[in-house]
Amino acid sequence: MPVYAYKGLSREGRAVSGIIDADTPKAARQKLRGGGIFPTDVTEEQRQTVRDAAATRAQFNVARFLERIKPQELALLTRQLSTLVGAGLPLVDCLSALIDQVESARIKRTLSHIREQVTEGTSLADALKSHPRIFSDLYVNMVRAGEASGALDLVLLRLADYTENYAALRDKVRSALTYPTLMAIVGSSILFFLLSYVVPKVTKIFSENKAALPLMTTVLLAISGFLQEYWWLVLGTIIAVVVSIRVSTRTPAGRLRYDRYVLSIPYFGKLLKKVALARFARTLSTLLTSGITLMQSLDIVKNVVNNSVLSKAIEDARSSIREGQSIAPPLKRSGLFPAMLIHMIAVGEKSGELEQMLSKAADAYDNEVSSAVSALTSILEPMMILIGGGVVLFIVMAILLPIFELNQLVR
Repeated sequence: MPVYAYKGLSREGRAVSGIIDADTPKAARQKLRGGGIFPTDVTEEQRQTVRDAAATRAQFNVARFLERIKPQELALLTRQLSTLVGAGLPLVDCLSALIDQVESARIKRTLSHIREQVTEGTSLADALKSHPRIFSDLYVNMVRAGEASGALDLVLLRLADYTENYAALRDKVRSALTYPTLMAIVGSSILFFLLSYVVPKVTKIFSENKAALPLMTTVLLAISGFLQEYWWLVLGTIIAVVVSIRVSTRTPAGRLRYDRYVLSIPYFGKLLKKVALARFARTLSTLLTSGITLMQSLDIVKNVVNNSVLSKAIEDARSSIREGQSIAPPLKRSGLFPAMLIHMIAVGEKSGELEQMLSKAADAYDNEVSSAVSALTSILEPMMILIGGGVVLFIVMAILLPIFELNQLVR
């Protein structure tokens, strides 16, 4: 069924706009009037081809970026679809019910396109695959497995749980690190402003005085003078470093070096590795439980861990498994996966409960990440306060000491 974008007036005379589906423009206008909207413009939304979608993604569109589906929204949408499918409704009717419930214009348009493809005979997985910005390979393959096994409602329920767990872990890490990050950015900006603008004006009298200055004041004047004179060099260096990192990480070799360095950072590297391992275990468990083969699951998981070093280890494990080995030995040889996870995988393979063991491992790593983030936050906040206080004390003392000496000379 075609989708139309409309503009019109409500019964109260307010301007409204949105998306509506109908067989013809005339039917769309009639449907709007029945809902109390007087249309002024109704235009058909053309379905994008894959090439058009790729070209559109290459352009930076702020409005479209802001309308991206959040993981929580995707989880709710998936859970609702699972409930409708489990109730025995036809898939097209399930999608129609979802379209009526959602408020986002982009989600409504996407679901309408998916419903149109399903009506034409396309499988739900293939219809979802045409929207890669919203539905990942993990999502599409799990839906495909659910359709093949006849347990789509159960697979969608697992997908909703997985999406919620992933979003909860990501939000927990982000929220814990947001305050220290903002403190560091704001503190550095204020310090840069003080040293490059305020301090030179206050200490101008000291530079004009021929008397010897204390060491602290000399150091402060040197730093302030350098920032005042070469602020552009400092700013340019920071920009150059950021740009060079972004450019180098676009190549496979550069990305591998960067990810290896990230994992070697004290404490932070271990924390990021635990996040990746939790994602690895949770995703692999979800895929295997949904009936996807081990080889295909590992191929999906290597793109989920978001670290090329771990991705290479998983790909090497796939090659060894293809030759007849079990999953635990090649992962152990990489030296990147902890002994506990390797042991749980080995026990799961022998007992036939690999999915359950991976799920337990994911829960354990989620708890470790939560504890590590909480401990890191409790350490970072007082450290940043102490460092900021020390810097302020240094600046105050460097300014006050010469003033005290001048007072003594005047007396």
